[in-house]
Amino acid sequence: MVYKIAWIKGDGIGPEISDAALHVIEALESKYNLNFNIVFYEAGDYCLSKIGIALPSETIEGFRSADAAIKGPVGETSMDVTVKLRQLFDLYANIRPIKNFPTIECIRNIDVVIVRENSEDLYKGLEFEFDNMAIALRVISDYATRRIARVAGEIANKRSGLVTIIHKSNVLRKTCGLFSKVAKEELSKYHVKVNEMYVDAASALLIRSPERFDVILTTNMFGDILSDEAAQIAGSLGIGPSANLGEEKALFEPIHGAAPDIAGKNIANPYAMILSFKMLMEWLGERKNDQRLKEAASTLESSVVNALKMGYKTPDIGGNKKTNEIGCFLYKLIKNL
Repeated sequence: MVYKIAWIKGDGIGPEISDAALHVIEALESKYNLNFNIVFYEAGDYCLSKIGIALPSETIEGFRSADAAIKGPVGETSMDVTVKLRQLFDLYANIRPIKNFPTIECIRNIDVVIVRENSEDLYKGLEFEFDNMAIALRVISDYATRRIARVAGEIANKRSGLVTIIHKSNVLRKTCGLFSKVAKEELSKYHVKVNEMYVDAASALLIRSPERFDVILTTNMFGDILSDEAAQIAGSLGIGPSANLGEEKALFEPIHGAAPDIAGKNIANPYAMILSFKMLMEWLGERKNDQRLKEAASTLESSVVNALKMGYKTPDIGGNKKTNEIGCFLYKLIKNL
């Protein structure tokens, strides 16, 4: 079976880490007899400067027709690309697994999954200027909270069974109050233990005692911030993959930015991009009931672990390897299995 993958390389280091990941995918296709029809689409800052629009209609339609999509980071046009794609295709669940990898120096041992509501909150983009003021509207609904709580419950059932709801209801009494109330109601239907914590206290505890968390359920902006913090606790944003999931569509991406200061230097960390494709294969394998994809995903992660153990690290995680060297080494590891 041929799987169409829509691929946006993005800005800054996006093309470099994409090319490294694409080289690894060649080895997976050969080993597991997979056939990915990878179609490249443009979006982001460079696209805006070239044709005057950050997210062309061709890219939107390419996403619509694909079995799954993956993108590299984009720069200042993130709201016009990433957030817009999430909204257009109702990719309401942002899943960010954060854990330690061998040989990467970390602040603490951590293994959490951040389940972030992805369609509402301040990221709705409802901002206005009026009489020398700027106003942003925060939207939290019963419907969106219930469905993201169900995602957290399902993930927790497969892990330790602990969900921590993170909010700020002591100040944001209506919006966070509703999120807390509805999330607890929905999670009561699952066999999970539920804790609650204010976001400021949670951000401190996450650094001091990350073992206190397993599945974190939170709102859009809080989840965006906490997931970057968690990735840094594990050692680097460069190892953090993510999934944006809807009922029918999914978009996968590294959690880090475009890093224009190191673009073109061949030193960017491609592991987050590579692990994002691993998440893509897991999701697509489950959806299409294709065991080959699931096995390929498992092989890809174990190959990343082995590469790290053998010293294949970029400068951000204490190594001296180039971006393309990581891709080439993973290609050889998988081909030689």
